[in-house]
Amino acid sequence: MKLRLSGIAAIGLLSFSMSASAQQTINLTIASSHPTTFPPVGMMQNFFKPEVDRLLKEGGNKYQIRWKEAYGGTLYKLTDTMEAVRDGITDIGYVGTLWEADTMPLSNLTFFTPFSTDDMTMQATLMDKLVRENAAVRKEWEGNNVKYLGPIVTESYDLWTTKPVGSFADLNGRRINAPGSAARWLQGTGAVAVDGGFPTYYTNIQTGVTEGAVSYFTGIQSVRVYEVAKHVTEVGIGSMFLGGVGMSLDRFNKLPKEVQEALSAAGKAYGDKLIEENKKRNAEARKLMTDDGSTIVKMAPEERQKWVDAMPNIAKEWAADLKAKGIDADKVLANYMDALRASGQKPARNWDQ
Repeated sequence: MKLRLSGIAAIGLLSFSMSASAQQTINLTIASSHPTTFPPVGMMQNFFKPEVDRLLKEGGNKYQIRWKEAYGGTLYKLTDTMEAVRDGITDIGYVGTLWEADTMPLSNLTFFTPFSTDDMTMQATLMDKLVRENAAVRKEWEGNNVKYLGPIVTESYDLWTTKPVGSFADLNGRRINAPGSAARWLQGTGAVAVDGGFPTYYTNIQTGVTEGAVSYFTGIQSVRVYEVAKHVTEVGIGSMFLGGVGMSLDRFNKLPKEVQEALSAAGKAYGDKLIEENKKRNAEARKLMTDDGSTIVKMAPEERQKWVDAMPNIAKEWAADLKAKGIDADKVLANYMDALRASGQKPARNWDQ
């Protein structure tokens, strides 16, 4: 009897051992050109990655991810975020569509419709729907071998400068950092747009290359630009879609279904969590900057409207340029603006008209 029981125990132990060893380990690299102090990247490390692990564990623990992390530009630089994912330099990364005006123009839609909404949740909802459901927008991602996982949106863009900007006229002649398509916001203002991104702003302003930047509170906090540009003018240029967390489509398609589902679910949850974190950090950033000696003022509504009215219709110009390339941006623009208005938002300008 003892021998039989021992045999049964041995079989049970062997079965447990075989089950444990059946867990499959999958190697994935997650990376970014930006440091983890930049909230979307910090949330990739602190939420998206552990969320994937949690979902896999709760889903039966059949698969485990062995993560390799590379942030802060250690694998690739600022303007190569899409190419790095496309070419498999990283499996997963922050894809900054604002630097992809040529390869992902429709995903830059919000940068051509400024002063439309400060509502991050609304912006994320509308753009997430476009990327997932609009064939032309989805093609920009998948045609570049990128699987879209979740949205990255910002708080409203405002203005950080070395000297006060109290009125629209104060913009004239200023050299302002404005990333990618955001440079178009300064058309008609008399200001000179200088391209760049968060990793370049501090040095540019400190050395006098520029006199400030168009940006948002959590982004400015992440690179400490408030130390060299202490005048903040709240303009309300609007919340923007910066792109999203993306993955090499080739790599995604080769993964087991359970892992694909965990990555997709974590991507959707990431977008909501990032907005929640941005709201919290926005309040913290305001206090930090004020305590550090920054002055925060709000541009008067009539001065803001002067800015809006001085701009050419950059959205219609953008749509016309894309139409010449065979891309029906007018339809995407109209759908987006209609959805904004239907949701109760009141754009300062109807860019589709």
